[in-house]
Amino acid sequence: MNKAKKRIDFLCYLGLGFGSLMVLIPIIYLASTSFKSISEIMTSGRVTLFPQKFSTEAYHNIITEYPFFTYLKNSVIVSGSATLIAVLFSTLAGYGFSRFRFKGKGAIMMFILVTQMFPAVMLFVPYYKLLTIYGMVNTRRGITLVHVASVIPFCSWMMYGFFNSISRELDEAARIDGCGHIKIFLQIITPLTLPGLVSTTIYAFIQSWNEYMFSMLCITADKMKTLPVVIGQMASYDKIAWNDLMAASLVSSLPVVILFIFLQRYFISSMTQGAVKG
Repeated sequence: MNKAKKRIDFLCYLGLGFGSLMVLIPIIYLASTSFKSISEIMTSGRVTLFPQKFSTEAYHNIITEYPFFTYLKNSVIVSGSATLIAVLFSTLAGYGFSRFRFKGKGAIMMFILVTQMFPAVMLFVPYYKLLTIYGMVNTRRGITLVHVASVIPFCSWMMYGFFNSISRELDEAARIDGCGHIKIFLQIITPLTLPGLVSTTIYAFIQSWNEYMFSMLCITADKMKTLPVVIGQMASYDKIAWNDLMAASLVSSLPVVILFIFLQRYFISSMTQGAVKG
C-alpha cells in the first residue's frame, strides 16, 4: 500500500514539475531575450535560452525611444481606478444579493451572469458610441469606465459567493446586540471576507491591466495609450525589436507580480471557518 502511494505521489510531483516547467520556460526566455542585444538576436541562427552577452540595450531603448513612463502612468491610473471602483460596487452588490431578499433578485443575478457570455467585441460599438456622446474618447476616465463595466459582473458574483460562505448567524447575533445593516456590513461581515476581497481585487486589477482591445480602439491619442496597446504596436510591419518588446513586457508584468507578493498572505480561506464557534 505504501509503495503504491509513493508511486502516485511521485507521478503527481512529476506532473506538477512538468507543468511548472512549461510555465517557467517562456518566462525565462522572455527575461533572457530582454537582456540580449538586437545584433545578437538578428545574427544568431538558433534560439538560445540565455544571452551570450548580457546587455541592457533594450531597457535603455524603451526609456529613451518611447515615452514609457507616460504609458506606465496611464496604465497605473486606469487600472488602479478601475479596480477600486469595481471592487467597491462589487462588494456592495455581492453583500446585497447575499443578505437581502427582493423582487427580481434571481433575474438580476442571472442577467449579470449572462452579460459575461457575449463576446467582448460585440460591446465595442455601444461603448465607443457612449464615450463619443459624453466626450470621453481618448480620456483616462472613459477607458476606466469601460474597464469597470467589463469586470464588475464577474467580481459581483465572486463577492456574492464569499459573502454566502459566511454564516447568517453572525448577522443575527449582531442585530441582537443592536447593530444596523451598515455596521454589520463594515465591521463584522466584510473583515471576514478579506481573502475573497483580495482575490477579487487581484482579478479586477489583472483584467484591467492586461486589457488590450477596448484600450486600443477607444484611445488613439499617443499620450493616453496604456502599456498593452504600446507593447502590441512595437511589432510593426517593417521592424520587430524583440529585445525591446520583451523588456517592455517584463517591466509591465512587475506591478502585477508586486501586487500578488504583497497580498498573497491574505489568501487564507480558513479565516471564515469557525467564525461562529469563535
